[in-house]
Amino acid sequence: MKHEAIQQNPPRRELAQRLSGADEVLLLWQPGLDRVELSVRDVVSGAGFRIEVAPASAIDAFNHPYAYAAAGVETIVDG
Repeated sequence: MKHEAIQQNPPRRELAQRLSGADEVLLLWQPGLDRVELSVRDVVSGAGFRIEVAPASAIDAFNHPYAYAAAGVETIVDG
């Protein structure tokens, strides 16, 4: 019987985290895909969103997540 290794992407790595009022903002990196994602979640309601950002814009998006979400970037809504 031949066994094939199942290739899994490594888990996301947290690059930065901050709490602003009830909003938790996370900057995440997916090394297997070389992708940077911004996650914003209201810690009270659980509602939030995620957006993929260009690596060169990661810190700017982390500091201004609602500006990036409003700029028409494809957004995934959670909750």
